[in-house]
Amino acid sequence: MKTNLLHIKNMVCPRCVETVKNLLTKAGYEPTQVTLGQAKLPATAPVDPRAVAPMLREAGFDVLLDRAEQLTEQIKTVLQEYLEHLRTAPAPLTTSAFLADRFATTYSHLSKVFSRTANLTIEKYLIRMKIERVKELLSYGEMTLVQIADQLRYSSGQHLSNQFRQVTGRSVSEFRRLMQPERLSLDALG
Repeated sequence: MKTNLLHIKNMVCPRCVETVKNLLTKAGYEPTQVTLGQAKLPATAPVDPRAVAPMLREAGFDVLLDRAEQLTEQIKTVLQEYLEHLRTAPAPLTTSAFLADRFATTYSHLSKVFSRTANLTIEKYLIRMKIERVKELLSYGEMTLVQIADQLRYSSGQHLSNQFRQVTGRSVSEFRRLMQPERLSLDALG
């Protein structure tokens, strides 16, 4: 099964893109484009995904062969964009409207595929992403909890505080007291 488009799991940042590009180039493939979750190869050089999987796995990535897994990874990537949309849009779309618009399909379909593949709902995954963003912002010490809540579109600082405790098992003030707050990388969220 040769392909010109590899779907790759656990790519979450520009360094991941560069690493995958370098790995493929080193292996003799010249990708024409590498973006979060994908590597395009020239039509003249199709690759068997199973052949490059071990090399990518060593670097912490996985090749996705199943269409549902591919869609789930694409949803995760678009949810990263959604967090930025929440921060910058004067009247942000709901998660369901944002995803349905991006994928030109129903949120119900996306939700079913995501839940089945990731073993958690889109909503719970998004909450985990938001809490990791909260941890990041708290570790900088530049914003109050109310400012962070406003940026991430929580109804109040208290709502954010309650959700933070539910997800992390500790209060925001306990987290702040830690010398080295434990943060998770986005690819470890689910």
